Parts: sequence; C-alpha cells; structure tokens
Amino acid sequence: MVPTDRLVLFALASVSLILVPGPSVGFILATTLRHGRASGLAATAGIELGYLVHVLAAVAGLSAVVVASASMFTAVKVVGAAWLVWLAVRSWRARTPGTLADTRDPEGAKGGARSATSAGAFRAGLLVGALNPKTAVFYLAFLPQFVVPAAGPVSLQLLTLGLLFIALAWVLDSMWALAGGAVRRFLPRLRMRVLDRVSAGVYAALAAVTLTARRVAA
Repeated sequence: MVPTDRLVLFALASVSLILVPGPSVGFILATTLRHGRASGLAATAGIELGYLVHVLAAVAGLSAVVVASASMFTAVKVVGAAWLVWLAVRSWRARTPGTLADTRDPEGAKGGARSATSAGAFRAGLLVGALNPKTAVFYLAFLPQFVVPAAGPVSLQLLTLGLLFIALAWVLDSMWALAGGAVRRFLPRLRMRVLDRVSAGVYAALAAVTLTARRVAA
C-alpha cells in the first residue's frame, strides 16, 4: 500500500490541481446552466467515471500503449473531438424558446423528464471523460511520482492513487454543479437561446483542447 505520508502529499497536490478550472468544469457548468443542478451533478458523475477508465487503463498498461502509439493516440483524439463537435452543433442549432424560468418543472411533474435529462447528462459526461486523451497523459505522468516500489505492488498503488484522485475530483467538481445551480436560480430570465449558444461555444472549445493533446515521446 502507498505510505500514509505519500497519500497525504498526493491528496494535497491533487486538490491544488483539481481546483484549477479545466475543460471538465466548463462542461459541468454548461450542463448545469442549461438543464439544472441535477443534470450538472449527473454530468459530474459521468466525467469522473469516465476518468476511471483511464485509471484502470493506466494500471493495466494500456494507457502507455495509447500514448506511445501515434495512430492510436490520434484515433482517441479524433473520436473525442468529434463527439464534442457534435454536441456543439446540436446546441448551436437548438431552437429552445423562452427563459430559464420556463424550463423549471411544475409541481407534480418533475420525475420523468428530469430523470431523462440527468441520464443524458451522465452519458455525455462519461464520454467526455473517457474520450479525453489528455487524461491518459496526465495519469501516466502524475501517478507514478507518488509510487514507492518497496511499499508493495505498483499496480495496486497506482489504482489506490487513481481512485483517491477521482474521489477528490468528484467532490470538488460537484461544487461547480452546485454553484451553477445557484447561478441558474438567480438568472431566471436568462434566455435559453443564449445558453444554447454558450453551451455550443464551450463544447467547441473542449473539442479544440482535445485535439491539442500531444503524446509522450516513445
């Protein structure tokens, strides 16, 4: 197991990194403002579980193969960016009338529609997290720094560190969803058309960020 002092150091380093807003925060805020706090939290859960794919891949050694192979790394980039571009186009072309206040569920009619929206946000977040090649690069570069070979199996230590990072990210990223929900309540007259365009811009920016990821030299 990872020594306690290393875990504490890792947790402090992780929190400092997570607190810096990144692409995932933009996706969470865009989802929250567009669909509400529940969808924002669902998107957060999807993103963190998408990151779990990279942790497990790193433990299995697959991330090293993807990062070292130009063709595989490019394929992951293109698929991830294409998904985000599709989300951007769908948001840009949306013709949602009314304001934020108009999207609030009336009393007694909250269940089905909200569940469907949250499920969609979760799936989108899962793909955003899993198809981000920069995450594979990050875990390969960051996690090994805190591994102590003499403390036990390296794979178990990597898994422990990865799960701890995801847990911390889940808690802190959820705060952005909660903050977005508060902003949404304070701006009930904000027009949905504006949010559609803002969301499209966020997704397009995320696609650009994904395409800028560079592989580690073999």
